[in-house]
Amino acid sequence: MLRIAVPNKGSLAETAAGMLVEAGYLTRTDPKALHLIDARNDVEFFYLRPRDIATYVGSGALDAGVTGRDLLLDSASQATEVAALDFADSTFRFAGPVGRFSQLIDLDGMRVATSYTGLVGDFLARHGVSVELVKLDGAVESAVDLGVADAVADVVSTGTTLRNAGLEIFGPVILDSTAVVISAPEQKPGTKVLLRRLQGVLVARRYVLMDYDLPASLLERATDVAHGMESPTVSPLKDPDWVAVRVMVPRKDMNQIMDALYGLGARAILVSAIHAARL
Repeated sequence: MLRIAVPNKGSLAETAAGMLVEAGYLTRTDPKALHLIDARNDVEFFYLRPRDIATYVGSGALDAGVTGRDLLLDSASQATEVAALDFADSTFRFAGPVGRFSQLIDLDGMRVATSYTGLVGDFLARHGVSVELVKLDGAVESAVDLGVADAVADVVSTGTTLRNAGLEIFGPVILDSTAVVISAPEQKPGTKVLLRRLQGVLVARRYVLMDYDLPASLLERATDVAHGMESPTVSPLKDPDWVAVRVMVPRKDMNQIMDALYGLGARAILVSAIHAARL
């Protein structure tokens, strides 16, 4: 069986579990359960702390897992990222007292508080900046006010939390993180099946099927509006001057594409959801 690590709590857990269900796998019914066998799909799920997943997978104890790119890099494990899952996005930045720092080199010799000492330490080393890293598990933004650090490195979304703590963002982006699928150093064949299924979920979420009727003489112009993954599927209609067209289009653009096709002369434009895909 393929042994897969899944986050047991936190921002990654619920969405990861939902994607796995959409991909055809079982999910636990007891939120306290730490292990689940999905015999039909020949996999075992292990529900672990998100921060520990990369360590287990990197050691080869487990074959694959879902975690954050930030946690993978911070762990310094031998696990490798094999696909991004486009949820739990986050950005890591430096922040310090207003007006004190303006560029990365200003941190040289300073104390920097973070929950991600491996990630931040590697970033600073690559840029030739030497600091004293202060490891904290949470509330990093309070470190400067409480006197344990001169600056912080933390996840930033709107920056409101940092501003409320009297801090401002400076310097380059440390990392743009997202949820990822990771694999053990020796990738098992079953990992490719897991990957195809999860990528199918992403396709189903990002795209819709669009069907419409169109005068055959306008087909080339319609293809310019919506060209599909490779090219549209075109079928004849009873009226030889018309064709039926089916095409995949990005979900976010579907209304604009419908408007453009209608303006071109397409009619009976219908949109259908995609529930699963293999491309």
